[in-house]
Amino acid sequence: MHKATRFRLEAHPHIPEAIARLEELANDLFYSWDHSVRGLYARIDLPLWQKVEHNPKLFLRRVAQSQLDEAAENPAYLSEYRRVLSNYDAYVEAEPGSEVLEKLDPETSLVAYFCAEFGFHESFPIYSGGLGILAGDHCKAASDLSLPFVAVGLLYRQGYFIQTIDAQGQQVARYKSHSSDELPITLVESDGQPLIISVPFPGRDVFARVWQAKVGHIRLYLLDSDTPENSEEDQALTLQLYGGDSRTRISQEMLLGIGGTRVLAALGIEPTAWHINEGHAAFQILERCSQTMVATGLSFEAALEAVAACTLFTTHTPVPAGHDIFPKELMMEALGPYLEASGLEFDRVFALGGRHNNGGTFNMTSLGLRGSRFHNGVSRIHGGVASQMEADIWPQVLPQENPIGYITNGVHVATFVAPEWSSLFDIQAPNWKSELRNPEFWEFVDKIPDFHFWSIHKTLKQQMAEFTVERLRRQHERNGTGYSVTKRMTEKLTSLEKDVMVVGFARRFATYKRATLIFSDLPRLEQLLTNPERPVVLVFAGKAHPQDNPGQQLIKVIHDLSMRPSLMGHIILLEDYDQAMARRLLSGVDVWLNTPEYPKEASGTSGEKAAMNGAVNLSVMDGWWGEGYDGSNGWAITPRATELDQEFRNREEARDLLDLLEHEVIPLYYSRAAQGYSEGWVARSKASMKTIMPRFNAQRMVMDYVSGYYQPAVQQGHRLMANNGQLASELAQWKEKIRSAWHGVSIQVHGCVQERCKWDDEVELTVEMELNGLAPEDVRVECVVTVECAGTHGETGPEHFYLQPVPGHKGKKTLFSTSVMPPYPGLQTLRIRAYPYHDALTHPLEMGAMLWA
Repeated sequence: MHKATRFRLEAHPHIPEAIARLEELANDLFYSWDHSVRGLYARIDLPLWQKVEHNPKLFLRRVAQSQLDEAAENPAYLSEYRRVLSNYDAYVEAEPGSEVLEKLDPETSLVAYFCAEFGFHESFPIYSGGLGILAGDHCKAASDLSLPFVAVGLLYRQGYFIQTIDAQGQQVARYKSHSSDELPITLVESDGQPLIISVPFPGRDVFARVWQAKVGHIRLYLLDSDTPENSEEDQALTLQLYGGDSRTRISQEMLLGIGGTRVLAALGIEPTAWHINEGHAAFQILERCSQTMVATGLSFEAALEAVAACTLFTTHTPVPAGHDIFPKELMMEALGPYLEASGLEFDRVFALGGRHNNGGTFNMTSLGLRGSRFHNGVSRIHGGVASQMEADIWPQVLPQENPIGYITNGVHVATFVAPEWSSLFDIQAPNWKSELRNPEFWEFVDKIPDFHFWSIHKTLKQQMAEFTVERLRRQHERNGTGYSVTKRMTEKLTSLEKDVMVVGFARRFATYKRATLIFSDLPRLEQLLTNPERPVVLVFAGKAHPQDNPGQQLIKVIHDLSMRPSLMGHIILLEDYDQAMARRLLSGVDVWLNTPEYPKEASGTSGEKAAMNGAVNLSVMDGWWGEGYDGSNGWAITPRATELDQEFRNREEARDLLDLLEHEVIPLYYSRAAQGYSEGWVARSKASMKTIMPRFNAQRMVMDYVSGYYQPAVQQGHRLMANNGQLASELAQWKEKIRSAWHGVSIQVHGCVQERCKWDDEVELTVEMELNGLAPEDVRVECVVTVECAGTHGETGPEHFYLQPVPGHKGKKTLFSTSVMPPYPGLQTLRIRAYPYHDALTHPLEMGAMLWA
């Protein structure tokens, strides 16, 4: 018997005029952070809304006509529809606030933000994890602030992989293609035709069409190589995020950096500050140099100075595997045709990505740092780690003084704070959305009655439990797990009247995140989890990269432990972690666990999201938690010194973790009085919310970028490009002079320096320098004074005093001198150094050259 041929047919409904703007809302990623907009679709047909994974455009294609007609005639629905539209229109029409206008003039300033992935919502799967979610939150906050801002990325038809975990605990990766008409994007046109840009590749040009995503006030442009002008192989270049080999990766990064820059030029968009978010987009530096050379006639070196002056580079990971490194042969092959067409010399370009310890490879992080003059890590700890990691870019400068700063990541409040909390804030403090960066304002959280606070948490916990149970049942049903096993696995969460303490751990399964650290002493942990009076449930979720076998092994270890009869129901492993699951877990768990290997957690943001929903962090003091923990708002595991043996560190930190759980966390949670909850726990939960909310939100983060980097980058870029790049040319020539002469420059103390003086005496300091043809004004000579015994005053320093050339000195060497009054009482150290200096430098030590007397 032959099977009949099957055809798929999708009959699209007509959207009634009364609710016609549902289509407009579906094409603005404003829905990704506004609960009310998403609610308009869910109210029409909740089961379908869940089935299409909260995708508004797909929902409107598949919803029944009768459901739409009914909504269009429902007075209650129409009232809510009009309210949501009123809020949306007010949002879109809002102008930048005075704080923004003081820093960036929308008429003359524009920030361009490049990133390889953007995580706005589960319905738009062009992200894999933290970097993408951070980029999405950055764009959302830029929209909230009405910044002059544009973003550029790639459109991945299959995005990142969909994860299933089979009955043996193995991760299975599969991919799903998404058509453009189900994504919140529109094709960009130029002169009535789709905009197509091209980039020279070996033996051919690769073409990309351009899509636009509306994100409230801002626009995101996405390049897509799936266009008929390309070969089948080139059409697949933008198919998967982080898929393929090094050749695929470098091709994607050429499209993103070079092609993305060409898109903005083709649209007549002229950014005045450029933000390269991680090294994937750093090839934009080359294209911008080429465009500048053509437009102004500047040399490559001068064009590089002009480009770098208005560029910020953000690095996101201390883990070496997170930095793209390409062999020289691949660079020559892949970039050769582009460099030839652009008039750029390979050796000069290759030097921008070179490292002193590996001359045969090209490091995209090095290119990003050398092609920018503003640089940052993403937490205070990470800023210090990045300064050490990248120290060879500035070889003679102390790592703590090189130009890498930091801005700690924050998260988008409206996206991740549960609507139940938002509604409570609306009642308790109606203007809370305009006070997100005011820590004092958030003291109002303490005034919320404990029972009310706890009841909201219990509601969210119930929702999280129902979500988790449903996902787990589906997972086990597919894998053929017996009903009795599934029942045991979920019974702790289905009997929430007992209010079991739930600990969440959800993030990428990379080995440095140490997902299995808590299992280091399994017998002890089992006793803690299965105590009938004080039971605990651990919920795990996360993906490992398909090529990361050690990360996938962690998933299997957790799966196998979750199936042990003695631990069943106390350890739960969920598959396919995405933003929808994140919102449920982050708002519903009691404790958020994070145990990275210090100092490899650059920032981390999941703990910030959990804290904003009242969860309490239990984390290693790494990344953002090194700044967020204050003793009252969670628990901290102090990392052991990195010089110690790794196995010893793991063992000791695991012991700290179990000690905290046994003696502090679990007892406090179960210390319940007659009211049925722990007052001490509620106090810590409130402290978590009120201290984290105003300090670690995305608006604070973006305004830090505006003040610390975007505004200075705009100013420095204008300065160097004035008069057709005159100052950029001057600076490039001066740097070449310094590089040629610096090897022959020397400095030494002239005469003796007194070792003792009265506190109000002046000390004469004189040095002599061999300048090797440089002028005295080409160098800055300074005395750095640090205190050795701070005493009761607690002075820390250091203090800096500049030495001036001694006029009229006869001799081959140049004397520099100054008189210093000791800035501190008691014992202090005076050190004298010299470094190249020019008034046009963005950072005084950017050349990386320094000599100490």
